[in-house]
Amino acid sequence: MNKQTLTITFLSVAAFTVGCNQKETPSQQMDKIQTETKQAADDLKDYTFAQKSQFVERMRSEMTALDKDLDKLSAKIEAANDASKAEAKPKLQALREQEAQLKKQLDEAKGANESTWDSVKAGSRKAYDSLKDSFQQARQWVSDKIAP
Repeated sequence: MNKQTLTITFLSVAAFTVGCNQKETPSQQMDKIQTETKQAADDLKDYTFAQKSQFVERMRSEMTALDKDLDKLSAKIEAANDASKAEAKPKLQALREQEAQLKKQLDEAKGANESTWDSVKAGSRKAYDSLKDSFQQARQWVSDKIAP
């Protein structure tokens, strides 16, 4: 996968997450997010050991976008009433912990050798998928409980 394709994919995901169409139902938004997440996960399967640095760079850029989205979600939570804030804080903390786990997995990927690459890559992918799924659930919860 070349850098231009990677950049286009990243920008597409970022544009979608920032500019979600308010006219779409939460269900439609979730379907789009799940499709994009599946595509991103499928793209991550294709990296060979020789492309390790590209994989790590891609994952770090995905994490940067996710971190920005988590900050936006956090801001929405902070603007909510006290009851919603109290309910949302543990969910947000769990997301931050998953993000830290993914960062740890990426550090392992960066130091992987050829014999451990497939295993480390799979662990990073699993951590990424888990974080994206949890983020989607949190976004849906905020949309349902706090408002768009």
